Amino acid sequence: MKTICLYFEIHQITHLKRYRFFDIGTDHYYYDDYANERSISYIAEHSYMPALSALQEMIQQNPGYFKVAFSLSGVGMEQLELHAPQVLTKLQELNETGQVEFLTEPYSHGLAGLANHESFKRDIEKMSDKIESYFGKRPQVARNSSLIYTDEIGCQVASLGYKGMLTEGAKHVLGWKSPHYVYNCNMAPGLKLLLRDVNASDDISLRFSNTEWEKYPLFADYYINDLAKCPEAEQVVNIFMELSALGIAQPLSSNILEFLKALPVCARSAGLEFATPSEVCDRFQSVGALDVPDSLSWVDEERDCSVWLGNQMQREAFNKLYSVADRLIIAQDPALLQDWDYLQASNNFRFMTTKPSNANIDRGIYDGPFDAFTNYMNILGDFISRVRALYGGIENDELQQMLTTITNQGKLLDMKDKEIQRLQSKLEKLDPDAKTRKTAAKKPAAARKAPAKKTAAKKTAE
Repeated sequence: MKTICLYFEIHQITHLKRYRFFDIGTDHYYYDDYANERSISYIAEHSYMPALSALQEMIQQNPGYFKVAFSLSGVGMEQLELHAPQVLTKLQELNETGQVEFLTEPYSHGLAGLANHESFKRDIEKMSDKIESYFGKRPQVARNSSLIYTDEIGCQVASLGYKGMLTEGAKHVLGWKSPHYVYNCNMAPGLKLLLRDVNASDDISLRFSNTEWEKYPLFADYYINDLAKCPEAEQVVNIFMELSALGIAQPLSSNILEFLKALPVCARSAGLEFATPSEVCDRFQSVGALDVPDSLSWVDEERDCSVWLGNQMQREAFNKLYSVADRLIIAQDPALLQDWDYLQASNNFRFMTTKPSNANIDRGIYDGPFDAFTNYMNILGDFISRVRALYGGIENDELQQMLTTITNQGKLLDMKDKEIQRLQSKLEKLDPDAKTRKTAAKKPAAARKAPAKKTAAKKTAE
């Protein structure tokens, strides 16, 4: 049976304030709190809450059948915690249905995967920790910011123990192949790849309310019938988009939510089913490796990283930011680490783009790409001076030796943990009662004596 995998990204820009050259060294707060509160409150009211309520209704009306996945950035969650906690509460309610999966991605929604392996690893694991703390389960599937992917990034994600990853079903990568199959990473065959169906996704997120579009108005039954017409052998249709497409890119007045709510009924009639990314990875075998030596994303016609790193200004800012990445790995200053997360966010580099296709991009407070570059570099100048002051007496060679030592010690501890687990499993096989005794030994003395206290209390009552 052909499967639909529906996924939404939730990320919120952290707006930077106007920061002058003369502020460097005197002002260490970089953010426009008013703009942040205003933008997240608007999106929560006009997109997130109505869309999540519609998805909740779809789950309630289709128990065990309709399923959906989400990926949240850590910096986006921090903005929601401050200004729109009702969104996170609604997501927790959806999680309790058992028909929702939460993925992991870089906490900063940044580009560390293209620059620094250790920063990327820590970014992913930090996000997984936050997802687990909110929703009670550690993610098994990952995605990179804006679905950025290369063979090397896939290999890094596989080394962290994830079984699947989402990316773009770009034509220049697939060639004659279809995105409706599960593939695997070229460098790590155990990592399965789920490829976004560009047309099926963009029909909803980009074109739905366009009155000049040849398919306008798009009805749910027509949309599902087109998916059902795909060759029978094809496995899965991956429909990935930003949640803000429902209400912002496509206004609520376009009846986008009514269209969405009709999808499960039409899909069931057409013999299609829904599954989460983890279920897709478990259910389908890979049909082959996907070779992606160069960066791939879901942005612009080129589906590459040129929107963030396509001009000299962007590359200069990017290289300067990650020149201190190794120093931040051993930093313990919470304020510095929070600034590091916010300054990594990819939108900081997108504001600097000079691509003609992004001529009408909303640049926020900036007049143009050079203005965005200047403001960001002023902030970065102050940030880097703070980082260097923290580790002023450490030369790069000495710092590298410290990092190598920390990495080697971490690997050694991991090896010892695995050896302990192996020996414990072996002991439990030889002595079935060993596990029971071990569990009992771990209980506090008060807990082990609890039954006796209860009996004594009962006798006293009698």
